[in-house]
Amino acid sequence: MALRGQGARRRPTAFWPRSLRRAAQAMCLWLAVPGAPVEAQTDAQDRSRAAVALTEASFYGPTTRYAHAVLGDAVEWTGLSLRLSGSDGAIRQFKIDLPVDHVFEDLAPRPVDLDLDGRPDAAMVVETDMGLGAALALYGAEGKIAETPHIGQRNRWLAPIGAADLDGDGYVELAYIDRPHLAKTLRIWRFKDGALEAVASLAGLTNHRIGQDFITSGIRDCGEGVELVTVDANWSRVMATRLTASGIKTRAIGGFVDSSSVTRALNCA
Repeated sequence: MALRGQGARRRPTAFWPRSLRRAAQAMCLWLAVPGAPVEAQTDAQDRSRAAVALTEASFYGPTTRYAHAVLGDAVEWTGLSLRLSGSDGAIRQFKIDLPVDHVFEDLAPRPVDLDLDGRPDAAMVVETDMGLGAALALYGAEGKIAETPHIGQRNRWLAPIGAADLDGDGYVELAYIDRPHLAKTLRIWRFKDGALEAVASLAGLTNHRIGQDFITSGIRDCGEGVELVTVDANWSRVMATRLTASGIKTRAIGGFVDSSSVTRALNCA
C-alpha cells in the first residue's frame, strides 16, 4: 500500500486565475498578522484541544518577489490557509501570511499526522528565506510548529518526500532531498517533544529536475516496512530506502525510465 505518492503537478497556465480569486476571497475574510494565525486572539490551549484534525490546506497570494523558478515558473506563495475540525464539532480556519522576505516555494501543503492518531493535524511545507534558501516547516493551528534550518544560501531548494513513522519508534520522521540538483542528499528529521531533530542523511539520491512541476518520490509500505522511494543521483535506478536502528539502508528496485517508474514502485508493482 502506498502511503504517499508524488507531489501534485504544478500547472502554470491553469492556477493563476483560480489562485488570484482565492487570494482576493482570503483578503475579504481574514485580517492577518505576518507569520501568525488569524485567530491569535483565541486562547492557544483551547485551540489546541479543539482543533484535532486538519481537513484542508492550501497556498494563496501568488508572488514573483523571489525569482528562483525551480518549479518551472517564477510564481511562489505568500500565505498558507488551514481548515481544522475540532472535537467540539466546530470548524476553524486560519490564515498565515509570511514576512516579505519569505515565500512558500512549494507545490501544495502536505498533511501530516504528528501524533499518529490517524488524523492529520499539521501541514508540511517548503518555506524559503529569500537570502538563506529553503527549509522544511510544519504549521498548525498555533502557527509555525517547527522547521529545519534553512540551507544557507539564496536559490537553494529542497524537495520533500513525505512524513511517516519510518522506523517504528512511535515518532514521525520528515524526509526530503537537500538540493536535488546539486547536493542530492537525503535528509531525515524526527519530530519529538515539539521540535525537529536530525536523524540521518545519505548522499546519492534525488527526486527533482530543474523546471519540473512535480516531485518524483514518495513513501510506501508493501508489507515489509515503510520505505522512501526516490531515484539515484544519475536518474538511472529507482531506489527504496529504509530507516533502521542502525541507520539508513538503500537498494535499487528497478530501472528508471520516467516518473511512471516511481509511480509503479509506490503502488508496489
